[in-house]
Amino acid sequence: MDLKTANTAINVAIETANGLGVKFCIAVMDSGVNLVAFNRMDGGRVGTIDVAMKKAKTSALFVLESGDLGKKTLPGQAVYGLEHSNGGLITFPGGVPIRNGSGEFIGSIGVSGGTVEDDLVVAKAAAKAVAEL
Repeated sequence: MDLKTANTAINVAIETANGLGVKFCIAVMDSGVNLVAFNRMDGGRVGTIDVAMKKAKTSALFVLESGDLGKKTLPGQAVYGLEHSNGGLITFPGGVPIRNGSGEFIGSIGVSGGTVEDDLVVAKAAAKAVAEL
């Protein structure tokens, strides 16, 4: 994940967000879970900064969508409490792995600011755009 690719993801996420009429925070990390790019849209809530970063972190650490861990982390389930590991994770939708055109995992995107459904729509649009580069 280089800065150019991360900025492509950010720009597509902003375009998608504008279409929804919602202000988001957007974090892009590389495959080593390092922050590469971040944007808080004008009017985006400050509280969503950390959530977007943790969604991206969760997705990068496990190479899957953050929401895929949700049901698995409920009480009585196999990885209950996982969200308390690694300095804090988010196990609801909005974190998505990013793959290049060859299908290689290169990082992740985390989006927060709308409903979790909208967060996921924005994150998936950005990930799809990078895969099509």
